[in-house]
Amino acid sequence: MGALDGRVAFITGGARGQGRAHALALAAEGANIALADAPRPMNLTYPLATEEDLRATAKDVEELGVLCLPIATDVRDADAVNAAIEETVRGLGGLDILVANAGVVSTGVLDEVTDEAWSQLMDTNLTGVFHILRAALPVMRQQRFGRIVVTSSMGGRMGIPELGAYNATKWGVIGLAKSVALEVAKDGITVNVICPTTVHTPMVQPVDSDGVPDELVQRMMRANPIPQPWIEPEDVSRALLYLVTDPGVVTGSVLEIGLGSSARLH
Repeated sequence: MGALDGRVAFITGGARGQGRAHALALAAEGANIALADAPRPMNLTYPLATEEDLRATAKDVEELGVLCLPIATDVRDADAVNAAIEETVRGLGGLDILVANAGVVSTGVLDEVTDEAWSQLMDTNLTGVFHILRAALPVMRQQRFGRIVVTSSMGGRMGIPELGAYNATKWGVIGLAKSVALEVAKDGITVNVICPTTVHTPMVQPVDSDGVPDELVQRMMRANPIPQPWIEPEDVSRALLYLVTDPGVVTGSVLEIGLGSSARLH
């Protein structure tokens, strides 16, 4: 028996990286999974997840003995997000857990950030979370149960040079999640935030031709008091499991998985 037997979880950004690890962790506890990913192209320095990635992760999830529904979805598109939630409820029978994990990153000093880069970050990392929360909340309110976890970042807890635009989105989702937590607490729904430090994924580990992390990532790694270079996606999934299996007393909280970096904060 798993802690989440019979539950339905919807994960954005679920095809690879943290989202993939979360899908496997929740499935191992018995949850059926809807995976949303494969956005439209963006002008970034790394490749986005593809429908092939989405199908591959769905196959791995199903091998754990649960149902998995892969849905190609761009969280910037409100209509697509609404349709994905409707498809999940129709196909899997409900919606108990929401993991708002989709996100992108780009770097640069602020006076060199283009309007395109700013819009990509805001539309994906902040507006995308708004879209998925707005679509999921009516379902959870009706069933009077829900566990929502939003992925922010340690960049949402501190300033980091050359990540000002990205950090603005990650501070923003914390304020959004905390406010929604107060709105839905009486409905049996919890809303919490996880803030990982640098995670070993394709999104935040850009490398040069020799496989060496870029200079910004190296500086971030050196800033961590715990002397290891980064965390793995599975480290974040353990924090996620804690929040989604909570009986309903933890909400509006921010859980930092930061290699000690939060010890420098007030």
